[in-house]
Amino acid sequence: MTLEEAIKTALEYEGKVHRVYLEALNADIGEEGKRVFRALCDEEKRHLEYLRSRLDEWQNRGELREEFLETAIPGRRAIDEGVSRLRKRLSGGRKTKHDIDLEMLQRALQVEEETSNFYQEMVRTLDETGRLLFQRFVEIEEGHKAIVQAEIDYLRGTGFWFDIQEFKMG
Repeated sequence: MTLEEAIKTALEYEGKVHRVYLEALNADIGEEGKRVFRALCDEEKRHLEYLRSRLDEWQNRGELREEFLETAIPGRRAIDEGVSRLRKRLSGGRKTKHDIDLEMLQRALQVEEETSNFYQEMVRTLDETGRLLFQRFVEIEEGHKAIVQAEIDYLRGTGFWFDIQEFKMG
């Protein structure tokens, strides 16, 4: 796959993820869910803009200048710390009513995983220019998946947060 094809394919993946988050925002979900989906939707919109600018530069100049991709989503460590604080705050009991539609979160996780897998493949197979472009996306997508999975785990009441068992039976 050429770099131009990879960027165009990345635009398709990011567009799909963005549409899932837009659909979730239009669904009948609670305010907490809307905040999570809004943050992720906005993030995906910035990814689309970034990739379009990279494609334009590649098509017009035949090269890419290094341009750092910002993210509003915290890294894995910050997410883990936030979950720890949330767990302490909720230790008095769990919500009985789910504000977020679990089906939307599962769809979001699926498209985030597909997108992440694509970026990992591009990092493995493209030349240095492509690796530099897509490596940041791999890092960001890991954060997106962690957030969505944490929401799913909480709503399901599985007793797991980021693959860490919160309690043991017996």
